[in-house]
Amino acid sequence: MKQVFNSALADRDITEIILYYEEETGVIVAGDFVDALQEIIGRIAAWPSSGSPVFAELLSLPGLRLWRLSRFPYIVFTMELADRITVVRVLHERRDIPSTLQASLDEDPDW
Repeated sequence: MKQVFNSALADRDITEIILYYEEETGVIVAGDFVDALQEIIGRIAAWPSSGSPVFAELLSLPGLRLWRLSRFPYIVFTMELADRITVVRVLHERRDIPSTLQASLDEDPDW
């Protein structure tokens, strides 16, 4: 099983989401978000190729996969590399996903 690492952009996304939930709904919901994220990270580590490749095809990014969080309107995007899996971004499902991912590539091309 490969290890899962967060990109700097994913770390920023996760921090912003947690802070939002803490401020708007309280620490319990923020904790529930963290639990849902940890659950999906476990699935990603176990079955990295099982995520949807829909944006990989759309953006010509082979290996890009996505998973939707249960109970939260967020999508986890990953890239599987030879030695690891990188969480690229954690984005709200109502964002302009293609544009945001393209801008992410421009900001951090190493993911």
